[in-house]
Amino acid sequence: MKKILILSIISCALWMNSCGKIEDEYQFDNEINTPYAEMADKATNTLISGFWNDEGYFNYGNDGSNRGFQYWPNAHAMDVVIDAFERTNDSKYSVYFDKWFDGVKAKNGGSYYNIYYDDMQWNSLTMLRLYEITKEQKYLDAVLLLWNDIIKGWNTEFAGGGLAWKKDMLYSKNACSNGPASVLAARLYKLTKDESYLDWAIRIYEWQKDYLFDRSTGAVYDNINGQTDVLNKVALTYNQGTFLGTAVELYTITKDPLYLNDGQKIANYTITKCIDPANNILRNEGSGDGGLFKGIFIRYFVQYLKLEGIQDGYRTKFENFLKHNVKTAWQLGNLEGVYLFGPSWAQSPVGTTELTSQCSAAMLFEGITLLNK
Repeated sequence: MKKILILSIISCALWMNSCGKIEDEYQFDNEINTPYAEMADKATNTLISGFWNDEGYFNYGNDGSNRGFQYWPNAHAMDVVIDAFERTNDSKYSVYFDKWFDGVKAKNGGSYYNIYYDDMQWNSLTMLRLYEITKEQKYLDAVLLLWNDIIKGWNTEFAGGGLAWKKDMLYSKNACSNGPASVLAARLYKLTKDESYLDWAIRIYEWQKDYLFDRSTGAVYDNINGQTDVLNKVALTYNQGTFLGTAVELYTITKDPLYLNDGQKIANYTITKCIDPANNILRNEGSGDGGLFKGIFIRYFVQYLKLEGIQDGYRTKFENFLKHNVKTAWQLGNLEGVYLFGPSWAQSPVGTTELTSQCSAAMLFEGITLLNK
């Protein structure tokens, strides 16, 4: 994933507000007439109709405005299609599975390999979901092929361990290349019961906790430069989400309350510090890659909220926050009658939008529907 961190994002990471107390339960008026499932249908169907390319991938811009291919957003777009299939069991969504699997490989130069470790991790996670739904071996074979390449990014020469971000930058240890990898390892363990995968999931999680996590606040830092030991303390919703996702996976496997406690701290930091304080919704983290960030957080936030054992006060606070984001995005971020969404959930796009932003909104609506199923 090629990140462009703009100054506004950096300043956003430093925002402080008064919403950190458990007593603040985000008592917004979240009443809305449109059923959540209808929101999910509209956003996801628009994702398909507006972005799908018959060559077997999702265009970067809607309605042919940008027919370019980017590897990692395509994984998230297919994840949304999988969400819709699991929600409806409608074959109009599953018909895209094989087309996407073949198309992404073709557009990626005839291979699933990539120079970015995190990009391969995202596609692996998506293909693992496809395997779990279809039981078609080709999907799992591709996952294992990529896993064996991904794990080569682990090295102790820089920063004591961790997975590198890029194959030509082994010293750059990023949250974006460790969070999804530990989620993937945990899910492979659940599937295979091979202890080596669980060992990797815990090892990666513990390294990230030691090097990129502020245990006192719940912030997940972006990266550490292993050549200089300089820590980039920008906290992005994307990285908050994947670290939260691993805590969820490890808690469901081990039932160790440590992971549940970590999850609470990560989630609380995100919804109180990674927001636009003017409206108390997840902030706009920019176009391009940034358009996907908060949707990724939402995916793992919903999985966290499906756990038992969350303190009642926090659950109320978290669920109210989620509903407030849904209502705001639907009423303010929606290009009326078109169901296109931009990087801000408080402002509709003008004419066109990017795959990343549309995916984020679709994840939001699919997520709230899943939570309330």
